[in-house]
Amino acid sequence: MSAQKRRTFKIEAFKHRVEIDPKYAERTWKVLEHAIHEIYNHNASGLSFEELYRNAYNMVLHKYGEKLYSGLVTTMTGHLKEIAKSIEDAQGSLFLEELDRKWGEHNKALQMIRDIMMYMDRTFVPSSGRTPVHDLGLNLWRDNIIHSSKIQSRLLDTLLDLIHRERKGEVINRGLMRNITKMLMDLGPVYQEDFEKPFLEVSASFYSGESQQLIECCDCGEYLRKAEKRLSEETERVSHYLDSGSEVKITSVVEGEMIANHMQRLVHMENSGLVNMLVDDKYEDLARMYSLFRRVTDGLLMIRDVMTLHLRETGRQLVSDPEKLKDPVDFVQHLLDEKDKYDLIISKSFNNDKTFQNALNSSFEYFINLNNRSPEFISLYVDDKLRKGLKGVSEEDVEVVLDKVMMLFRYLQEKDVFEKYYKQHLAKRLLSGKTVSDDAERSMIVKLKTECGYQFTSKLEGMFTDMKTSVDTLQGFYASQHAEIGDGPTLAVQVLTTGSWPTQPSAPCNLPTEIIGICEKFRTYYLGTHTGRRLTWQTNMGTADIKATFGKAQKHELNVSTYQMCILMLFNSVDRLSYKEIEQATEIPASDLKRCLQSLACVKGKNVLRKEPMSKDIAEDDAFYFNDKFTSKFIKVKIGTVAAQKESEPEKQETRQRVEEDRKPQIEAAIVRIMKSRRVLDHNTIVTEVTSQLQSRFLPNPVVIKKRIESLIEREFLERDKADRKLYRYLA
Repeated sequence: MSAQKRRTFKIEAFKHRVEIDPKYAERTWKVLEHAIHEIYNHNASGLSFEELYRNAYNMVLHKYGEKLYSGLVTTMTGHLKEIAKSIEDAQGSLFLEELDRKWGEHNKALQMIRDIMMYMDRTFVPSSGRTPVHDLGLNLWRDNIIHSSKIQSRLLDTLLDLIHRERKGEVINRGLMRNITKMLMDLGPVYQEDFEKPFLEVSASFYSGESQQLIECCDCGEYLRKAEKRLSEETERVSHYLDSGSEVKITSVVEGEMIANHMQRLVHMENSGLVNMLVDDKYEDLARMYSLFRRVTDGLLMIRDVMTLHLRETGRQLVSDPEKLKDPVDFVQHLLDEKDKYDLIISKSFNNDKTFQNALNSSFEYFINLNNRSPEFISLYVDDKLRKGLKGVSEEDVEVVLDKVMMLFRYLQEKDVFEKYYKQHLAKRLLSGKTVSDDAERSMIVKLKTECGYQFTSKLEGMFTDMKTSVDTLQGFYASQHAEIGDGPTLAVQVLTTGSWPTQPSAPCNLPTEIIGICEKFRTYYLGTHTGRRLTWQTNMGTADIKATFGKAQKHELNVSTYQMCILMLFNSVDRLSYKEIEQATEIPASDLKRCLQSLACVKGKNVLRKEPMSKDIAEDDAFYFNDKFTSKFIKVKIGTVAAQKESEPEKQETRQRVEEDRKPQIEAAIVRIMKSRRVLDHNTIVTEVTSQLQSRFLPNPVVIKKRIESLIEREFLERDKADRKLYRYLA
C-alpha cells in the first residue's frame, strides 16, 4: 500500500470584504421581539424556535449582543407591567390565584425565551458581566410584581391573614399557599425578608396573647397539652407550605412565648403544678412537661430543682415523723415505696434522664442520713424479710427485695453502723434457726461484699463457717458420749468464734442441775479435741424445749428461751415464788428477768404462770404461781420473749460507743497510709484525704481526725513541723 500524500490546511480570511446590511440588526430584533410578544400571549405554537435561535445567535455573533440583551429587558418589563395590573385588579381570594397563575405562565415563557437566547447566555452574558436570562426573568418579576407598591403589602397581609385563620381552625387552600411561598423562595432572599421576618413577629404576638389567655383559664396539664398541640401544628404547617428552614425559627417563637415566658407559673401552679403531678403520678403530664421544657433554656433545670426541693421536704417529714419511726420495717418500706415511685416517674416521664436520677439519689442520701437510726432500721427491715417476710417468695423476687435494700444501703453515710446492727441481727437469725433460706442470707452477704469489699463481710462469712463447724462438732460429741447420756436432756451447741460474732455481755445465770451436767460433758469433750480454746456459755442467747404437765394431765411441749427454762424449772418443786426469790435463784439480770416473766405470765394463750396482782407490768413485790388451768389447742406451744424490736436508749448509746471505738483505728490507719506516701502534709489536706478514703464506710468527724493525729504524734508516728505548726511530718 503506497503512502498517502500529506496535506496541510490553512484557514484564511475572506478575500473580499463581508458587507452586513445596516438594517440587519434592527430587522432581526423585530423578529425576536415579535416572538417574545407571541410567547407571552400564548401563541408560541406557530413559532420556529430553530430559526429564532439562529437569529439570536447571529446577532451576538455580529456584535449586537448589547442590543439583544437590552431589548429583551425592555420587552419583558413591558409585559410584566401589564401582568402586574391584571394581578392588582383581582379581588378577594382571586388575588393569590391570579398571582399563582401568572407566575406559572411567566416561568413557561421564561423557559422558552432562555432556549432562544441560549447562545447569548453562554457567550455575551458572562463576558459582559450581565445577569443570565433565567435569573433576569426572576429579578424582573420580583421588581415589577412582588415589589410593586400595590401588590407587596397586599400579598403579605393576605398570607398572614390566611395563616391566622388556619390557626383559628379554618381550612385554607394549602396547595395555593405552597405555590406562593415556593415562588418567594425561588426569588432569593425575598422569602426571608418580605415574608418570614413579619410572619415570625406576628406569630410571636399571636402566641403571646393566646398564652396569656390560656394560663388564666387552664390548669397546668391542660395548658401543656395546648402548647404541645400548637407546636405540632406549626411543624405541620412548615412541612406543608413553608420553607424547612422556618421550622426552627417558628418553633422557637412558640417555645419562647408559650413555655419560657411562663415556666415559673406553670411549675408552681396551684393544685396542678409540678408537685401535684409528682404526688398524683401524672405520668403523661410529667412526660409532656419534660419534653416541652427541655426545648427551652434552663427548663429541665427548673423541673429538676423543684422536684429535688419537694423530694427533700417530703423525705425530711418522713424521717422526722414520730409515728413513722415507731415501726422500723414500715419506715423502710415507706422509703422503698417512695424510691419506686420516683424511679417509675423518671423511667416513664423523664426519659431515664441521668441528671434526674442523680438528683433523686442525692435527695435520698440527704434525708436518709438526717435520721441517725436509718442504718439500724434498714438492718431491721432486712432482718424482718429474712426471718419471715420472704417465705414462699421466688428466688427472683428475693433478689429484687435485696437489691432494693442495697440501694438504700448505698445512700448511708454510716455504713459501719449498719454493719454493726446487721451482724447482731444475723447472729440472732442464725442462732435461733429463723432464717428463711441460707441462699438468701449468702446472696445478701455477696451484695455487701461487692459493694464494700472483703473486709466488710469477712466476719459475717465467719459466722456461717461457725454454724457449719458446730454441726460437725455436735455429731462428734454425741458419737463419743452415746452410752453415757442415756435419757437425760439433749444438748445442741453452737460454738462461736469470739472475733466473728457480735460481742455479748456474758450475763451470769444459774442453770438447772440436769443441764449443768451435760454442759460440763460437752466442755470436757470440746477442750479435749481443741487445744488453746476457752468456752464461755452465752445463756442469754439459747432456747430450750421442755415438757410440761398441767391440770387434768394435759401435756404440752413448751419452746422457751434458756432464761425462761431456768424460771419454769423452779416450779417443779414449788407452786409459788416471789419475784425476789426467782431473781435470787436464777441470777438473771433484772431487765431480762422482767421480760421473761412478762411473756410467761401476762401474754394471753401463753400464760403458763399466774401473777398476783394481775397487771401488764412486772413489779418487784409480785408473786408467781404455776398455772394449773393453762390450756392450748396446740401440743407445741412457743413462748416468745417480750422484747422491744428497736434498741433501748442505753443499748443505742452502747452500740454508738462501740462504733466510735471501732472507727479510731481505721482513721489512724488511713492517716498513716496517707502520710507514709506523702511524707509532709498540712492539716486540712490530711482531713480531706482521710474523709475521701473512709467515706465508703462512714464520714469521719474532722474533730475526731484531729484527736487521732494528736494520738499518733504522742506515739511518734508523726511530728509537727518546727517552722510551720500546721504541717505534719511522717516519722519512719
